[in-house]
Amino acid sequence: MTGADALTIRHFLNLTDAGADGIAAMLSDALDRKAARAGFPKGRTDADAPLAGHTLAMVFEKSSTRTRFSFDMAIRQLGGTSIVSDGGSMQLGRGESIADTARILSGYVDAIMIRTDDHAKIEEMAHYASVPVINGLTDASHPCQIMADLLTIIESGKSLPGLKIAWLGDGNNVLASIVEAAGLMQFDVVAACPQGFQPEEEAITRSSGRARVVADPREAVEGADIVVTDTWISMGQAHADAKLKALTPYQVDATLMALAKPDAKFLHCLPAHRGEEVTPEVIDGPQSLIWQEAENRLHAQKSVLRWCFGQIG
Repeated sequence: MTGADALTIRHFLNLTDAGADGIAAMLSDALDRKAARAGFPKGRTDADAPLAGHTLAMVFEKSSTRTRFSFDMAIRQLGGTSIVSDGGSMQLGRGESIADTARILSGYVDAIMIRTDDHAKIEEMAHYASVPVINGLTDASHPCQIMADLLTIIESGKSLPGLKIAWLGDGNNVLASIVEAAGLMQFDVVAACPQGFQPEEEAITRSSGRARVVADPREAVEGADIVVTDTWISMGQAHADAKLKALTPYQVDATLMALAKPDAKFLHCLPAHRGEEVTPEVIDGPQSLIWQEAENRLHAQKSVLRWCFGQIG
């Protein structure tokens, strides 16, 4: 791939790839497109079918429900098609390089979405691909999830600038992308994480001073507009017992939630483990927006796809 070719390709590996203007354009587009198809059967193509003739390759090296189904429906609703493969059923699972896989897939499809572990893999995929590459999740970041979260927050009637988001629990990839969004969209994040499970300092610096880490979960939630948590034990993680013990004081329950603003909302990217990171009364209560948040993966990612093809932003 030549330097000139690289300039024409929009990869979506992290939120900074789109920047504040790109994110705002995608969120606006997602709101409009979601409203325009209200009442449609899920399988009906959008009226303008903006990605007709385009094919998205989806590669999964990690298990998936929301990413898999939402991206598949996203490209279909935009008028395109998808090819889905697990990494283990490809030559990628038998040692073929990321670089060779990127070059090969680029000859067959118009964009690649990959869900993997090491962030370096997706960076290598983007380097060698001649089509857009989208981060469906890595151990370092989860930008598509945060696009859905931002869309959900806006739909709840809240403005992003000046917002306070409280994070409870592990300083993981989802938090890293929330912090990245904070610096771009000018809201604040206070993350309560136990010693040993705090985010990398490098991730916090991406917030441009809009994020900080505390030890006390009550300090994080006090006066928050949005309270967010995630499962404590991610796929393939070892030493679960020690981690659960460290994170138990960070469970989001009704007492903790009461410290947030009266109109505060609760988010969780799912899958959830009720009774661990959150109690049933919170996640299934009136302040929870988890089902709207999950559906918004579809609507947000339609706009991510359109942004990657240069149709918006």
